[in-house]
Amino acid sequence: MDDTCDLLCLDIPKAQAARERMPAAAELETWASAARALGDPTRLAVALALGEAARACVCDVAWIVGRDEKLVSHHVRALRAAGLARSEREGRMVMYTLTDTGRALLGAVTAGAVTA
Repeated sequence: MDDTCDLLCLDIPKAQAARERMPAAAELETWASAARALGDPTRLAVALALGEAARACVCDVAWIVGRDEKLVSHHVRALRAAGLARSEREGRMVMYTLTDTGRALLGAVTAGAVTA
């Protein structure tokens, strides 16, 4: 099956309205970057752990996902760089949480997922 129309059949009013609502290229790049951040299985596991724990240090997240702390630290920094997580220093500890964007994107990625 070919996915293209056999004739040009533009619905100009509908197409124009949709085109005007399209985000700018810079905003699309921001969204794509955030989506790519959850494309790594370890990073996705880290985001899920942060979502479940609400607020956690790298030590806790590493234990939750069963990965090395240095690896988790790398991935949580990537989530933060993508705007999906934020950090807050408390004395000698750094606590991480998902941002609203991080929670929303994580919810979209995992929507309909079946868990045991």
